[in-house]
Amino acid sequence: MADEPKGNAPDFVYTIYIAASAETVWNALMDKEMTGRYWNHENRSDWTKGALWEHIRADGSGIVDIRGHVVEIDPPRKLVVTWNAEDHEWGEPHPSQVTYDLIALGPDTKLTVTHSMLDEGSTMHKGVTEGWPGVLSNLKTLVETGRVLSEEQWPSDQRFEPPEEDTPAK
Repeated sequence: MADEPKGNAPDFVYTIYIAASAETVWNALMDKEMTGRYWNHENRSDWTKGALWEHIRADGSGIVDIRGHVVEIDPPRKLVVTWNAEDHEWGEPHPSQVTYDLIALGPDTKLTVTHSMLDEGSTMHKGVTEGWPGVLSNLKTLVETGRVLSEEQWPSDQRFEPPEEDTPAK
């Protein structure tokens, strides 16, 4: 891959415990309908090593906010992807990397997300460090209860939203 992850920010690591099997949590990370519900983006890929994956707005616009490649995949234990928003002004000039580690704890799952190689202080770094807790809490709520959190109640400074007028650069 020509553009290798290489940011200077400390890794962002977030661990959450979910009352669902590792297979259920794994499927929630991969399934575009599920990600559309808890993330407002559909994660689309064929989920094989080297495959392209895209994080597409679930509003029907077809706008791809994030894209990358599958670096490693070991269902239902580990997924590593590159993460790049170079088509947007709030993106970084190089990809970062996201690792999802799932550990089965009987009927439950420990999910750890590590987002590494971001540029410290960048818009993407801020969005990632403020956004992951909400996304993963929403994932947990959806998997455990079948519903998502009431997003309109979240303070706007605790979630990352691309500017509405932002469209991919040409």
